[in-house]
Amino acid sequence: MYIYPDNLKSKATLWLWELRDVVVIGLGAVVAIIAFSQTGITIPLVAVAVYAFLSIRHDDTSIRDYIVFAARFLFLKPQFYQWKQH
Repeated sequence: MYIYPDNLKSKATLWLWELRDVVVIGLGAVVAIIAFSQTGITIPLVAVAVYAFLSIRHDDTSIRDYIVFAARFLFLKPQFYQWKQH
C-alpha cells in the first residue's frame, strides 16, 4: 500500500507557495530589481513583497483567498434577506 499526500489531488507547492506563485514572485522580483537598479523606484519591490505575503498558503487557503471570499460576500455577491412574521 502506497500513501500519497491528499491522494494526488493537492496542488504542487514549494515551501509556503504554490508553484505558480513561486514563478510569479521570481519573475516579479527580477523585473523589480532591474527597475530599482535603473530608476531607483521601490514600488515594484514592495508590490512583489506584498504579493508574496498575500499568497502564503496554510491549510490550502491563502490570505489572498480569504480577502477575495470576504469581498465577494460583502460587496460583489448580492445578499437577499426576507423577513416574515409568523
